[in-house]
Amino acid sequence: MCSLIAHVDDGKVVRVQGDPDHPYTAGFACGKVNRDADLVNSPERVATPLKRVGAKGSGQFKAITWDEALDEITARWKAIIAESGPLALLGYAYSAHQGLMNRGLVNGLFHALGSSRLQAGTVCDTCCEEAWNVTVGPVGGADPEDVVHSDLVISWGADLAATNVHYWSLVEHTKKQRDLPVIVIDPRRTRSARAADLYLPIKIGTDAALALGVMHILVRDGLSNRDYLAKHTLGFDKVETEILPKFPPAKVAEITGLPVADIEKLAAMYGKARAAMIRLGEGMTRLAAGGQALRTVALLPGVSGHYGVKGGGSLLLTAASCDLNYAAVRKPSGPATARMVNHLRLGEELLNMQDPPIRALYVSANNPAVTCPEAHKVQKGLAREDLFTVVHDPFMTDTAKYADIVLPAANYLETDDLYRAYGAYWMQWGRQAAKPRGEARSNFDVAQALAKRMGLADRIFTLAPQDAAQELFKGATGPASKAEPAKLFAGEPIHIKHDWQGQPFGTPSGKLEFYSEQAAKHGLSALPDWNPDPIEVADAAKWPLRLLTAPGYFQAHTAFSGVKFLRDREGKPFCILHPDDAARRGLKDGAEVRLFNDRGEVGLMLKVSDEVRPGVVLVPGQRPSGESLGGTINMLCSDRYTDIGEGATYQSTFLDVGPWKGPRKS
Repeated sequence: MCSLIAHVDDGKVVRVQGDPDHPYTAGFACGKVNRDADLVNSPERVATPLKRVGAKGSGQFKAITWDEALDEITARWKAIIAESGPLALLGYAYSAHQGLMNRGLVNGLFHALGSSRLQAGTVCDTCCEEAWNVTVGPVGGADPEDVVHSDLVISWGADLAATNVHYWSLVEHTKKQRDLPVIVIDPRRTRSARAADLYLPIKIGTDAALALGVMHILVRDGLSNRDYLAKHTLGFDKVETEILPKFPPAKVAEITGLPVADIEKLAAMYGKARAAMIRLGEGMTRLAAGGQALRTVALLPGVSGHYGVKGGGSLLLTAASCDLNYAAVRKPSGPATARMVNHLRLGEELLNMQDPPIRALYVSANNPAVTCPEAHKVQKGLAREDLFTVVHDPFMTDTAKYADIVLPAANYLETDDLYRAYGAYWMQWGRQAAKPRGEARSNFDVAQALAKRMGLADRIFTLAPQDAAQELFKGATGPASKAEPAKLFAGEPIHIKHDWQGQPFGTPSGKLEFYSEQAAKHGLSALPDWNPDPIEVADAAKWPLRLLTAPGYFQAHTAFSGVKFLRDREGKPFCILHPDDAARRGLKDGAEVRLFNDRGEVGLMLKVSDEVRPGVVLVPGQRPSGESLGGTINMLCSDRYTDIGEGATYQSTFLDVGPWKGPRKS
């Protein structure tokens, strides 16, 4: 997350820029956030509460007042609770608003009501987080600002130019000062890859094999750090004797599709570096064996000893090092346990959950009709006439079109909130820059209004945002807890990194765990390994192409779809095929094509490019179904779980591409 300055003229946000005084944001923001003035002022925003008057999914509504909306919501909820109990309600709030108050208090409302609870984040990061936790522990990784001390950077499954722009800028700046080789390992030749000193176009799902191959070479060539391994790791001896012999360079080349020479070069550069930093991407974990992939790559700096060197190690996420009392907002009261609904299986649960079925759904800061796997199931579930759905969003999303009540939501620039970066070690109070447009109200405000009407007496539902934020610091530990309130609430950025003394490990052993009993309890091998997934093998025999999804540069997801400028910059929803695959199907650049498998079909525009390997179809960004020729890409993805963390397996999708046969859109 970025530290931003909003320029306001006569109460209207007219420009957003990166804070030039912030050490990391350094005065600029990405191409998407630069247009956030357009986002907050978009003429496409929902202006008033709405009530459905047409069929679900038709988008037909009439304007009503806030009191009418809130009264109907709470009357329906109370009736449902009286008939079926609170488990018949589900609150579904996620991350479109990153503020700890606006995101957290909606979940706190439903926790206090005793409703079914959302197992959040499975569409995004639960797999990589759980894999990191059982290997390194629930702690942050390397400080991205320490890259100025690095002598090698590896971007592994992360498109730095699209999703880590400030880190990428710091890398580029350092390269201008001195030699700093950059290696990019990614199935797509990203913008970062085009600027790399070494680019490795790895086959999807083979990251663990490559990491084990690098370990094999490090041991073979005497480049492993035996002293670090002995003092700070657990179980490498088992990996060395039982696993690494299976991954010589020739075998790894066969698995990954990379030349032996490039694998050898990667290992030599890494093993000879003094301080190599690996920036881990989450994309490698969004497939069947995603946890094993992340876990294995995260072990590499233990073999080289780079976890013990400033500027070395690896970075996945930093949020675990911001130790605040989140329960004060997220869990103010309510039963200790309740029925859980996995984020990615919303469609399945809307259709099939019983005792009781989900009868009321409240969606805030998310768009599950687009983002969830098996999106057709979600849409079918949302179309249930007996499901009372409320959507609180700034825009009329695909999900909102199925709602009974739509509430206009405030944008982050229109709220007060506390933000915790998850890609760097900073925390900051974000002050409201402008009043909400139209009749929009913040997530925080609406959660409090609903709590009052539902009779909840928890103090958190009566506090102003700043007072509520102060509750997070009661009982908190670590650097975040030491923030001076006067500086914090004046908007001063607060650095929350411990003084560097080497990578800490929060595992049961207090060491980096090559052998992990925690992993074994989760169903993973206790040792890092790579094996082909039998379901993927069967699907690959049936379908010739594998799906790769990645953030679009201007339309990463539907949170930015309300900005016409960004939609135009990204272009119509498209897919990318290698020239060989396009020629084999008689498809030309710019053609209208259908992507299809057993779950359905999606209509997109085709771009022909060698930025992906043969056998891969790339779909950048998540786009509303109304923008494509037909459908949205997650209709083709199953709701199967990853090997750990019960995460989504988007990249374990196999399909084919052919000419579009549906109606033409203008």
